[in-house]
Amino acid sequence: MTDLLDLPLGEGAAARDPSALARSVLTAPQFREIIRTRASAAEAEAPGQRIATALGEYAGTRSAVAEMTTTLCVLLIGALAFQALTPGMISMAPGVADALARTNAIATFPLGQTIGGMWYGVFGVGASPWLVGTTVAVLVMIGSVFAAFARVLADPVQSRLGIHRRRLGRLLDTLEVEFLGRGDKPFAAREHFFARILDLWDAAASAVRIFRN
Repeated sequence: MTDLLDLPLGEGAAARDPSALARSVLTAPQFREIIRTRASAAEAEAPGQRIATALGEYAGTRSAVAEMTTTLCVLLIGALAFQALTPGMISMAPGVADALARTNAIATFPLGQTIGGMWYGVFGVGASPWLVGTTVAVLVMIGSVFAAFARVLADPVQSRLGIHRRRLGRLLDTLEVEFLGRGDKPFAAREHFFARILDLWDAAASAVRIFRN
């Protein structure tokens, strides 16, 4: 708000009061003429609300991209380690839990680890529900930490592919429509849609595994 639109807004004001963004737009000199032409108070407040919503959607793409980056990394790890599609921590957890259960069973086999490896290589061992649940919780926490730093990987790729520039261009188009008073052109952040698709894929993969077992 302050860097792009040069509007006064105290640091942390939006976090304390979500309506601070819209109010800063309404009090900006460059919007006075547009507001004065509105027929009602509701119509006068609408541009500020739409601009605040657009900026919120734009800022929210960072978390959506971080989620997608984490999901792609989990997919790669699942393919290399378990030869399976793991579009999320929930679908990866059973494979990790089974590996932990097998390692623990081999380590505690009465006749030694060598024979234990041969034994469980033939008969196998399954993870208990509590181990699977604990693994899910731990993996989700690890994923949250990774997602916080995922932009270190995602930002250079987006910059090289021109995604940052195109996204910012769409935001500027939306803001220009509001500045000129030409109507309503919502800012569409497709990253949120893609992130939710990956979440649904993860849930579907986990459901298939449950029913198969």
